[in-house]
Amino acid sequence: MANLLVKPTGTAGHVHHVTPESAGWRYVGFDLHVLRPGEQASAETGDREVCLVLVSGRAGITVGEADFGVIGGRMSPFEGPPWSVYAPAGDRWTLSAETEVTLAVCSAPGIRGARSPRLIGPDDVGRETRGKGANVRHVANILPETEEADSLLVVEVITPGGNTSSYPPHKHDTDDLPHESLLEETYYHRIRPPQGFAFQRVYTDDRSLDEAVVVEDGVVTLVPKGYHPCATLAGYDLYYLNVMAGPTRTWRFHNAPEHAWLLKA
Repeated sequence: MANLLVKPTGTAGHVHHVTPESAGWRYVGFDLHVLRPGEQASAETGDREVCLVLVSGRAGITVGEADFGVIGGRMSPFEGPPWSVYAPAGDRWTLSAETEVTLAVCSAPGIRGARSPRLIGPDDVGRETRGKGANVRHVANILPETEEADSLLVVEVITPGGNTSSYPPHKHDTDDLPHESLLEETYYHRIRPPQGFAFQRVYTDDRSLDEAVVVEDGVVTLVPKGYHPCATLAGYDLYYLNVMAGPTRTWRFHNAPEHAWLLKA
């Protein structure tokens, strides 16, 4: 059985630490810090670029000599698009919590000296609604391929209760451009209300990988390859933060052919 479900180590502090080594892949990293007012988190980016996403709360953020002041506003990931900061490779970031803060640290290989730190405010985040009927979900493109970065792609999705998402099933595990790109992916999940749950299945055409996991509030799922649809339950909305990266910074996916008819239904 593949170990695709990563549970938080606690309710405060550095509760998630997914590295390429721990995930058994090459590109994507994901960390999560839950901080009280007055607490700090900081790290060197090294050879990786980072997107700091304020999942909730307000905080002061600096990257190297760049001071972005106190940013943030939403107290829940279900309250509109986030504030984020891009930190390039070869720099150091520091966050000081003004309120209770949940900070996602999304990372992928970067090029030292290639880019400058920058603020990504809610007005910079492209928003769209995808799907129809019970397949509707709401997307916030934090760091899409149309914005500058070395290898990192970051997006948030909210799926209303009773709906499906990342569906019809699609995959991006083959380096076959322009038809499909190879991208590893993490999902950081939140549930509203938090006592609920959802489901996610990760599987390949030959079923050499075929796992279904119960998604609860605060867990991370790993998608090393294969299709990866999610299904919510009535009464419980699902939020997830996706981090993707691979050899080429573009999102080109392949739909499962047996389910492609749903796109025309």
